[in-house]
Amino acid sequence: MRDRNALFNSELLTELAPFTISGYDLFREVIETDGAVPAKLKGLFAAAAACNRRYPALARKELDRAARLGLTRNEAASALILLSSLRGEGAALSFDAMIREVYPPSAHQGHPAPHQPELVRAAPGEAEANFKAYFGTVPPALATLLRLAPKGADGYFLMRKGTIDCNQLDRKAAELMLIAVLASDYSPQAATHIRAARAVGATDEEMAEAILCAVPSAGIAAWMAAGVLIEAQ
Repeated sequence: MRDRNALFNSELLTELAPFTISGYDLFREVIETDGAVPAKLKGLFAAAAACNRRYPALARKELDRAARLGLTRNEAASALILLSSLRGEGAALSFDAMIREVYPPSAHQGHPAPHQPELVRAAPGEAEANFKAYFGTVPPALATLLRLAPKGADGYFLMRKGTIDCNQLDRKAAELMLIAVLASDYSPQAATHIRAARAVGATDEEMAEAILCAVPSAGIAAWMAAGVLIEAQ
């Protein structure tokens, strides 16, 4: 069963703009029902995009819906990993708090004792080799980082590796979520992940639905910025 369209709560829109809320309801139908992408994953994508746009109430609503549809705590943590590298501490810690609210520890689990993370380090040359393998070359910004602050380049490599390799979603779903978040920022970097998603088997329909997950937090401009990139890649 779909959630009630939140824009229906606006008396002014209901009274004056039936086309607006009707159009938005169609976007919501795509996001909230199974299609090319399962609805629980689209809820997660929409939550990550909303957190990125700093709309915590909307993000929480989307994550709640995804959890009701069967999204697990570890699957939800995939967005936390993504936001940590793509949008930094603020967005990541906001999403972390949200996960703890939506997935509270059960009584028998209690609160796990804090522990020091096991840190890993990139081998010499590993970051540069990874950039070449993924991008086909070393992008100018990363070439500059390698030259001026090599530890930063290693950090970039490790965080990007975490975004793709350390989450509980498969590679295709991870790339689709990256597309959704970048679409919410109208970022041309979505093109890189459209190519990467296609390389791991994503269809154009799956990428289109991922982009539409940005509409609740970024409006129809999200599609205009990122949708055109599907045909261009």
